[in-house]
Amino acid sequence: MVSGSRLLVEKLRENGVKTIFGVPGGAVLPFLDELYKASDIEFILTRHEQGAAHMADGYARATGMVGVVVATSGPGATNLATGIANAYLDSSPVLSIAGQVATPLIGYDGFQEANVFSMMIGLTKMNFLPRDLNELNSALENAFKIALSGRPGPVHIDVPRDVQLMEGEPDDDFYVYSYAPPSPSDEEILAASRMLVEAERPVFIAGGGVIISGASGELVALAELLNAPVATTLMGKGCIPEDHPLSLGAVGMHGRLAAIKAVQESDLVFAVGMRFSDRTTGKLSGFAPGARKIHVDIDRSEIGKLLKPDLGIAGDAKQVLSRIRSTILRLFQKGKAGAWGERVRQLKKESEFLYDYDAVPVDPSAAVRVLNDYVRAEDFVTTEVGQCQMYASLHFTARRPRQFISSGGLGTMGFGLPAAIGVKAAFPGSRVFDIAGDGSFFMTCNQLPVSVDYNLPIIVIVLNNYFLGMVRQWQELFYGRRYIAVDLKGRADIARVSEGFGARGFKVTRISELKEALENALKQDEATVLDVIVEREDNVFPMVPPASPLDSVIVRR
Repeated sequence: MVSGSRLLVEKLRENGVKTIFGVPGGAVLPFLDELYKASDIEFILTRHEQGAAHMADGYARATGMVGVVVATSGPGATNLATGIANAYLDSSPVLSIAGQVATPLIGYDGFQEANVFSMMIGLTKMNFLPRDLNELNSALENAFKIALSGRPGPVHIDVPRDVQLMEGEPDDDFYVYSYAPPSPSDEEILAASRMLVEAERPVFIAGGGVIISGASGELVALAELLNAPVATTLMGKGCIPEDHPLSLGAVGMHGRLAAIKAVQESDLVFAVGMRFSDRTTGKLSGFAPGARKIHVDIDRSEIGKLLKPDLGIAGDAKQVLSRIRSTILRLFQKGKAGAWGERVRQLKKESEFLYDYDAVPVDPSAAVRVLNDYVRAEDFVTTEVGQCQMYASLHFTARRPRQFISSGGLGTMGFGLPAAIGVKAAFPGSRVFDIAGDGSFFMTCNQLPVSVDYNLPIIVIVLNNYFLGMVRQWQELFYGRRYIAVDLKGRADIARVSEGFGARGFKVTRISELKEALENALKQDEATVLDVIVEREDNVFPMVPPASPLDSVIVRR
């Protein structure tokens, strides 16, 4: 005999879960009471369910394993929605478990009831509402497989309170989810190989799918074989070491100029594990106009959804890249750098940034650049969303996959701080930095006590311009500088707020103070927030105006 609550704990344990993030409540207490007996699974009490979901998301992105978040029914579950949507759009494997009112009360507006099942349908890969032990057993057996298979993503289980208390012997005779990745034909592999070899100006664009599939080594090996440069999407940052000679950095709205120009001048774009989002391509009709396109993705529905490629290949990035490289080595001559290689080197040299380390207020680009000296290869950097995120994308040098963790598709302000705590829970021996803006910081700064209470020290670098910076930048450039609802006035003292939460807080007004504060924070190994006062109206450039082709890039205005 087993209760629903014990079944929950046993299935979590079977799937290697060591850490859960969440907030308790009445509808989930039977499960938590059973979890109390499980000394091998830690429940990290967060201060809000959205932050808990971001922590589970950060944990998942750093490890490649399923991150688990737990909430109660009603407002607890609805508070999860933003974090689960964020994981869904970035293909992050998160399992959310929420309590629900007892099955006889479902649909009758009981206390703290919400139709979470319907709410989660559009935010998850799969969604379960088990009504008995057999259905709960089936949901738990399949949830981890679904979250991790193919294109990963979140799965939600809404568990009624009476199902948690039910006892019995669940039936093991149920449908078990299975998945086989699409396997490209030899003809498709040969066609892609021939197109790559024949191209005079090939460019790779690598997205988050390269990181998810563990295909970074294969990507770099194929790029080196062809002497072809590699641009990345925001989610693909780190899939090739950004100090590699063939790395162009990110391409898109706030991409590096070398990446933008190389893509626009290319005669072949090999896109792998990316979805041609508007933030990457700009106006699609003006994207790499002279280039043929190859699109590789494990999700067949992405191929041709936004851009119809000359060749679409549905398959796992790691296998496809490996097979193409083997085919080229067997049937064709190795690619040559030639004039294209020289042009790429020229573009990279022309696109180098200049940093003002003496500026007061601090140049935000220089502040991020300084961080490169303190982040080791085994460390992690998360970001919030807005100007701070784009400064990080442009000026932080990622050296490996999963080192750079950011909110892409949903663009969720407040993601970075709780995500950093989730990463730290997964890798307590690594340093974890969050690059934030003051607007994003105040979205989830209430999670700082979690970092303190659970001895999960993170370092938050707030690029503080007392504005909602990215919205202000758009209002300046495209709305005649008509600022509305963006000025944060600067009355809140971020350092003192952080100290009030139990962390250490420092106000930084120049680069020398930033270096000193970083060294102090790393030495003390405590949750620390650095309030870096930056130029109020500094803008992030390069920038491609919205709905414009990449050729319309603004370098500086």
